[in-house]
Amino acid sequence: MIANKLILKKIAPEHIFMGSVLLVNGGNYIYNLLLGRILGPEAFAEAALLITLLLVLSFVGMTFQLATAKFAVLFEGDQWQIFKNSTYKWATITGVIFGSLIIIFSKSLQSIFHTQNHWMFIIFGFGVPLYFFMSVNRGSYQGKQNYTNLSITYQTEMWSRLLLTLILLYLLPYVSSTLVAIGIALSFIFGLIPSKMKEISFKRNSKLIPENFSKVKTFFIITACYELTQIIINNSDILLVKHYFNPLDAGLYASLALIGRVVYFVAWMFVMLLLPTVVQKNKDGEPTAPILFKYISYIGLLSAFIVTVCYFFPELIISLMFGDAYISIAGLLWKYALATSLFAIANIFAYYFLSLDHYIPVILSGLLGMSQIGLIVFFHDNLETVVVMQIIAMSILLFVQLFYFLIKKSKL
Repeated sequence: MIANKLILKKIAPEHIFMGSVLLVNGGNYIYNLLLGRILGPEAFAEAALLITLLLVLSFVGMTFQLATAKFAVLFEGDQWQIFKNSTYKWATITGVIFGSLIIIFSKSLQSIFHTQNHWMFIIFGFGVPLYFFMSVNRGSYQGKQNYTNLSITYQTEMWSRLLLTLILLYLLPYVSSTLVAIGIALSFIFGLIPSKMKEISFKRNSKLIPENFSKVKTFFIITACYELTQIIINNSDILLVKHYFNPLDAGLYASLALIGRVVYFVAWMFVMLLLPTVVQKNKDGEPTAPILFKYISYIGLLSAFIVTVCYFFPELIISLMFGDAYISIAGLLWKYALATSLFAIANIFAYYFLSLDHYIPVILSGLLGMSQIGLIVFFHDNLETVVVMQIIAMSILLFVQLFYFLIKKSKL
């Protein structure tokens, strides 16, 4: 017993969170892999579309989460309580607006993305407000560095989505994309565990002081713009492929993207740790660059390993994960992994500067994000061309972010 207690004391909460994120990413991969095998390429393309739409909307949810995390460090006492309650309120209102728009335009979305029905979008729309509310809850835990509860929220969401979706697909004879949408929406309810609902109040009896309100407004606007650009960069390719290519190719590309993005999803774990740590160190007057270098080295080594494995064993990876029906896409695996790796490293730089209120990288990422869309729109003869366009855009993005960092460092 004593030995176990000593071991637990030596395990930092950050390490528990890192292990939890790896488990969540693994669970999400299992979820997608099972859907890919159970549904086949064409039906999987619709399931992947729902997941992609969730990631697209996450730019708003992540804006609320990052803002909550940052000001949980900077604000104290009444100012923190006022900010937290206001953020919960506006996250819920924003979720209702976005969810309503998805429901209203569900038939238009069906037409644009060539899905079997529009009910998948309607069900998904009802779950959006819960997702935004959940994001604020996570931001509070992230900022207070309560990594145990933060880990639990990710675990409950992931496991409930995995188990509920599989049960629904097994028991109910409905269109698979509709059942997947139900599983996603229900998982947001479980993602609210744990949360302190009794401490939340939407009654606004007091306001932030003008100085704090100005900081919050600026950070929200800049972060929302930045998160939007990241979503554009990371998800526009799947949406464009779903639009320009036939269902079979779209399903093949969705499987390629799922495997190739493992670097990005793991890198997000370091972003979650980076932001509150950099904000706290900057607040305390301590150097912040060593934190950046540590996480860049982690992502760099991980990226090199994954790209190398994808280069030498693409068919084995595709076959094990999705089956022989997807094997034709194997030759593009390492190239997609390379594009994602470049993006993940550039992303660490950007979030570092965002934590320090340096906003020029946001503008740069926005321009480059739009350039990726333009490249794919004009050059999409085949799937390989789509991937090559992303490598070009991400290489330029990383170069620009590194150049900006060197300039800022030389001025210090």
